[in-house]
Amino acid sequence: MLQPGKRGGQARLARVARGSRAGPLTRNGGSVSTQREEIPLDPGPRSGVYTDFVKMKKRTTLPPMRSGQLTRLADVGPDTLRLYERKGLLPCPQRSVNGYRCYPPEAVARVSLIRSALAIGFTLNELSTVLKIRDAGGVPCHKVRNLAASKLRALDGHIRRLLELRDHLLLVLARWEQVLGQGQPRSRARLLESLAAAQCAKSKPLPLYLYATLSKKTIR
Repeated sequence: MLQPGKRGGQARLARVARGSRAGPLTRNGGSVSTQREEIPLDPGPRSGVYTDFVKMKKRTTLPPMRSGQLTRLADVGPDTLRLYERKGLLPCPQRSVNGYRCYPPEAVARVSLIRSALAIGFTLNELSTVLKIRDAGGVPCHKVRNLAASKLRALDGHIRRLLELRDHLLLVLARWEQVLGQGQPRSRARLLESLAAAQCAKSKPLPLYLYATLSKKTIR
């Protein structure tokens, strides 16, 4: 049979044992109090916070968009989207129940990538090859770099030819001014014929898109 003092001591020890699960103990004037232990969050992928975040992100995934919405966001026309699809730059969109073309949200970034590459001289066929390698899990980084380097070399050649064309035009204009100053007001100076006489036709022509830039018109 337990004595009263011992029974009270065992009960106190039991309460202390239960409180130790919550954290360390402190004594204030003989009384025992418990403090909750602060456990740091686990930043690893198996933590509860990370899992809840992923679930929330899945719930907020953007729905597919129709072609009209994609053209507005990407600032392109519907014919441009169809051209990108034919060239393999964009995956063929899925069809809704009503037959509408539906694109994934990441299609906006894909169209932006295509337009940025076209702006520095990449062709649609080159981009089609590169993006097919990427979509298949490959790493075409060196190929992309080599293509860009070839664009730079070609651009340097065009610049040299543009400077040559500029110098030639300066000479032609100076010669024409002289001819016009010596001729009669109503007589033909045959300026264009003088170009053939000077064998200007032997000069290598520039690419059509450069002439289009000079004339501010689109050459088809």
